[in-house]
Amino acid sequence: MRWRKLGKVFDPTEVILPSGCRDYAQAPQALVFSDFIRVFFSTRSREARSEKYLSHVAFVDMDRSLGKVLRVAEDEVISLGGLGTFDEHGIFPLSVVRLGDVIYGYTTGWSRRVSVSVETAIGLAVSHDDGLSFERVGDGPVLAASLREPFLVGDGFVRRIGDVFHMWHIFGTRWSRYSDEGLPERTYKIGHASSVDGLVWEREEGRQVIEDRIGRDESQALPVVIDISGQYHMFFCYRHSDDFRANPTRGYRIGHAVSSNLRDWARNDLDPQLEEGPEDWDRQMQCYPHVFDCDGTIFLLYNGNEFGRYGFGAAVLET
Repeated sequence: MRWRKLGKVFDPTEVILPSGCRDYAQAPQALVFSDFIRVFFSTRSREARSEKYLSHVAFVDMDRSLGKVLRVAEDEVISLGGLGTFDEHGIFPLSVVRLGDVIYGYTTGWSRRVSVSVETAIGLAVSHDDGLSFERVGDGPVLAASLREPFLVGDGFVRRIGDVFHMWHIFGTRWSRYSDEGLPERTYKIGHASSVDGLVWEREEGRQVIEDRIGRDESQALPVVIDISGQYHMFFCYRHSDDFRANPTRGYRIGHAVSSNLRDWARNDLDPQLEEGPEDWDRQMQCYPHVFDCDGTIFLLYNGNEFGRYGFGAAVLET
């Protein structure tokens, strides 16, 4: 595979965002229309009482070459959850699936904890207005902690293939302290679940579908699966579980695996090879990939430094 970088295509600091958000455009997820591409992303505001971040879902409409911004959402796409719910403190990311006249949106809800920083679970919301807004099917999640996936279930990417809904998601394997002074850090892996209706899920409890490359402390995040020339390709990002925020040698990079049956995956991180360009917005980090087809052109969206604080970029598959 040869990918041609298009550079950074959207910067949230250059537009007016809903919900009082000022920056971050994390985990871009595309929904293709006949004359534009709608890209959903998670942005952040600060909670007035605690000054802690809250993640909100917004979108930007772009032309089909990803070269021009046409519209930015005036309102948040889905409101945060109520007091005590799984998505009270943020929604990040949103994976969208078009099903006839409706769009399913699979959310990752964030809620704060005491002994560790966060817990996550996957919810479902539905849109009847082409993704301008989503309403929850209920206040609880459709996939959450279980016996062998005990915490941090999230990053659900869903596609309907044949008559089956497939979800690739992450699940936590442990929280660890790497120093006496440091806060606990999390490790998570990619798993899989399936469903006949997109609501009730049967999961492969605790089965890690992508092998580790950098050892037991590798964290894997945000899988996306696409059929290219009759073979399934998964893109994701991975990092070390500690010292990853400011150390570029331990931060997120994009990983890749291939499969012929959607179950067994052979990892090959040589694709995509995104060479460093003249800009430095993604020089220290490349994360949260999303790959999609627009009339035969395969695009890759991804975030750069500081987990997408200054927006997302794109690349196009040339071979």
